[in-house]
Amino acid sequence: MDDRETDTIFGARIPFVRYCGIEALEAAEGRTRLRLRLRPEHGNNLGIAHGGILCTLLDVALGTAARLTVGAPVVTLDMQTRFLNPGRGTLTAEGRVVRAGSSVLFCEAEIRDEGGALVASATGILKTVAPRADGASAEQVTETER
Repeated sequence: MDDRETDTIFGARIPFVRYCGIEALEAAEGRTRLRLRLRPEHGNNLGIAHGGILCTLLDVALGTAARLTVGAPVVTLDMQTRFLNPGRGTLTAEGRVVRAGSSVLFCEAEIRDEGGALVASATGILKTVAPRADGASAEQVTETER
């Protein structure tokens, strides 16, 4: 399936991920690879990737690896992030499941630049969530329900 044609990332419709420009590259057993071509609006006042976009990319790498492993939606319970080098150009992220329990998964992710330098890394604890019983999508949930 070509995610660009379906507006999904590895089969899940996540509008914020598309807004950020994160692209799905490949998925294998317990691993996913993503790409982000940095744009000016992704930068901070130093002209490098803002920490927020790096955290988003890491979170999506963790989440996609977890979701594809368990075949169900997941949420991030905890994420520890390390910023190691400035992010510039095109970044590639890889997420991987380290251990999967029945409802909690332990994952790792890293971001590298075009030269292979490690830009940032993260560990995360993710939890499976059941779809809403009423079948409502996130767009249909009112502010009072959140």
